[in-house]
Amino acid sequence: MTRTVGCKRRQNTLNAGLASRSDLQYFGKVRISQLLKPWMLVSAAWILPAGFAAINRIAQTHLSGWDPVTTRDLLWESGDWFLYAFLTPAVFAVSKRLPMAQPHLTRRALLHLWISLLFCVAWATCGQLLRWTLMLLFEPNAAHTAMQTGQFYRKAGVEWLGWIFTTLPFGVAVYLCVVGVEHAVRYFIEARERDVQVARLSERLSSARFAALQAQVNPHFLFNTLNTIAVFVRDNDRQAAVRIIEQLSEVLRTTLGSHRLNEVPLGEELELVRQYVAIEEARFSDRLRPEFDIDDSLLSAATLSFALQHLVENAIRHGIAKRPDAGRLIVAARRDGALLELSVLDDGVGIDAEIVMPQGHGVENTRERLRALYGERASLEIIGRAEGGTIATLRTPYREMIPESNPGVEYDAS
Repeated sequence: MTRTVGCKRRQNTLNAGLASRSDLQYFGKVRISQLLKPWMLVSAAWILPAGFAAINRIAQTHLSGWDPVTTRDLLWESGDWFLYAFLTPAVFAVSKRLPMAQPHLTRRALLHLWISLLFCVAWATCGQLLRWTLMLLFEPNAAHTAMQTGQFYRKAGVEWLGWIFTTLPFGVAVYLCVVGVEHAVRYFIEARERDVQVARLSERLSSARFAALQAQVNPHFLFNTLNTIAVFVRDNDRQAAVRIIEQLSEVLRTTLGSHRLNEVPLGEELELVRQYVAIEEARFSDRLRPEFDIDDSLLSAATLSFALQHLVENAIRHGIAKRPDAGRLIVAARRDGALLELSVLDDGVGIDAEIVMPQGHGVENTRERLRALYGERASLEIIGRAEGGTIATLRTPYREMIPESNPGVEYDAS
């Protein structure tokens, strides 16, 4: 028995050690991937042509019977390639600043062609500086003698200009290749980020659908709805009972629908809201007074699915239901330039500005989905009203949606 327990303890310790080592390896890889930048790898890649240039110089010396190779010769042959390793970060920066994409593709391409000429000049200039630096280091006497002659600067200028024309064809090709590598790497990274973003949006949508379903089948909501139906049945008001059953069925059908996307037309979202409000109106028939101020021209505008429903649900559950004399609910929509503005107003208990919404809350879920889908172009603001109650304002980029016959597929009509 003791031996068995000891073995289990050693096994658990070993598993914990392996898990810790695995975690360290994982975080180590993540940290390395964050520290390494794409331009670093491209700059390091110039080691290969630099090495081959040195090997070529040695091979040509033996094959052609030239004078023995000196250290200066090898440094010059390989160092000229290393110069572009130092220029690579600048090329990456320019390429990132001026991406070749529509609608400026032609203009950017011509601009990059012009910049490639400037980089050839920079490469040739650095090459000449490297040549004279090596001459000063390895042949100082010859360098000082040459500098004392009157023709030195003229000769140096001619050599510099000639080296520019020598490097021009190959330099332009190298510059454009590095720009192409930067674009390819950036597109690959953006594609991965889009995949992650789509996955997050899908997760957020599932959370929103689950939150909406949870609210709809919440015991209080469900029991109150069933009690309302029971009251209508006892009063022989079968029409009202059937109507609420149909509305509850429609709410659950919409919430459970697997085809519902991250964005839906405002008219579709409003249909869900109206069904939900109709059920709550039957419960608070003595005081709930819903108003919809929405122009028909906005019904095709794209909006975040379940977002408006969550705001209306919060207004009724946390505002109106908690205040006996409250009952005003206004759902409005308007277009503000390039934005669609949706607002939900109630005269309930109001909201405490100091309360921080917990993670997973419907409001925070909506904000996360807004950030993932629209970035900084969208916002959700919830503030208390001076006269009592709360107003929630949702702003998203205005875009029209026209659903096709196939559910869950739509195209942009803007």
